[in-house]
Amino acid sequence: MNIHLIVYLFQISMKMKKSPLLLFLLIPFITFSQNSDYTISSYLTEGPKAPNTHYIGEAWLNSVFQGDAEFNFNITKATFRKNSTLDWHKHSTPQVLIVVDGEGYYQERGKDAIIIKKGDVIRCAKDTEHWHTASKESLVTYLALYDGSKPTIWTEQLTQEYYDSIAKKLKTEKK
Repeated sequence: MNIHLIVYLFQISMKMKKSPLLLFLLIPFITFSQNSDYTISSYLTEGPKAPNTHYIGEAWLNSVFQGDAEFNFNITKATFRKNSTLDWHKHSTPQVLIVVDGEGYYQERGKDAIIIKKGDVIRCAKDTEHWHTASKESLVTYLALYDGSKPTIWTEQLTQEYYDSIAKKLKTEKK
């Protein structure tokens, strides 16, 4: 903040016989206001609850960043409550998952399922059928980076029975 503006406001407050205390209370708000010329979003926001279209349970999605012609990928924050499933799907471009909280499961078609946890980064190759969601005991939150110009291809429902069998197997292996 310009020092001349502070001095000017102080002089006005003295002329008006108002307490300079008011001025000093306002200075932090004037001094530290953020420039609004930038587009800022936050992955800390939970986002709206997602409709139950391709999963069982509860999930929230926050569209953190939408790709455009210059920067062609999306970042979506997804939070799945424990014991929620996400259907089998694939993307026509690679996808990266960055787990930022909790613990979940990840599986590619034809491979064993694995436990994913906070700090893990998973790269899924294009056209690879897979699913990822929360574990039985924990929610999971991840950032998904992918080309948003092409829709997700949903291939098969992940049944509760299959999810439960994976959870049981991974819990046994974890011990």
